[in-house]
Amino acid sequence: MSLTRKKLLIATHHRLELWIAPEWFADRLRKEFTEFEVVRIANDALVKELPDTEIVFTFSLNPEQLGIARKLRWIHSPAAAVHQFLFSEFVNGDVILTNAREVHGAVVAEQVTAMIFAMAKRIPQATRFQQQRIWGQENIWELDGGPREIAGATLGLVGLGSIGRNVARHAAGLGMRVIAVRQHVDGPKPESVHEVLPTSRINEMLSAADYIVLAAPVTPATQHMIGREQLAKMKSDAFLINVGRGSLIDEPALIETLRKRKIGGAALDVFDQEPLPAESPFWDLDNLLIMPHTAGMTAKLWERHYTLFSENLRRYLSGQPLLGLVDKKAGY
Repeated sequence: MSLTRKKLLIATHHRLELWIAPEWFADRLRKEFTEFEVVRIANDALVKELPDTEIVFTFSLNPEQLGIARKLRWIHSPAAAVHQFLFSEFVNGDVILTNAREVHGAVVAEQVTAMIFAMAKRIPQATRFQQQRIWGQENIWELDGGPREIAGATLGLVGLGSIGRNVARHAAGLGMRVIAVRQHVDGPKPESVHEVLPTSRINEMLSAADYIVLAAPVTPATQHMIGREQLAKMKSDAFLINVGRGSLIDEPALIETLRKRKIGGAALDVFDQEPLPAESPFWDLDNLLIMPHTAGMTAKLWERHYTLFSENLRRYLSGQPLLGLVDKKAGY
């Protein structure tokens, strides 16, 4: 490598091709940012490439890999979640971390809106009747109150990051009342949110909401934040939606709650273990909508990544603040 060029390493090996940075992504960076040597690899070559890397674009990095990355200054995660990076050596070090929350926020919020409609209008049940060649009009009408109107319903939102703000905007546009819970209530309140409560008052939100959306980051404070106590506070006909991470929910507690039909149902895009094992009891619950972690999927994904990352590279080179900067100690 030339002594005057900085090394930018792209390491996004994944079992699903969609999550792997395409060749054009690296080629375009090489043409636009000649200050960098851009290297695109599979993860099995990561250790070899890290020692002289200044910027790495990757889903994760472990303590051993960080230890050999002596020139590393910046990690960018193409995911919104960053808990996988937050080991003590990294949190207490000088390497900065950014993530792609603004890339995924609007797209994930669209799926949340679709999940709300699916549950309110009983679309999963209609699909099952279709597969059985049953005209299920009476069945659906008699099912826990039948289809519902969304306008006038209350949406409870945990988290007001990029996903949460977009969800609130969609919900308000549909005529829903939005109550949000977040750690820092003194921050600006989005116009689409009617009320912001501190996390200490989450049970109050749970008792009031018809639809509850989890869009919070994974931190020690949010791990299993929805357990038996919180589920018991929900209305008997309310729905729980999770597009954050599986570990936000105590899954055995949710399975028990759904089996006993203590809430209206749930829609989950994320799980503790992914892919969801075939033996998981979740598969047998007829009041659960399972989405295979597809909320962030879009054909425009890598164009959106390029827009954000290239802007941040320009900011990095000119010494400006980066977009999507993560507070490593706070965990988001």
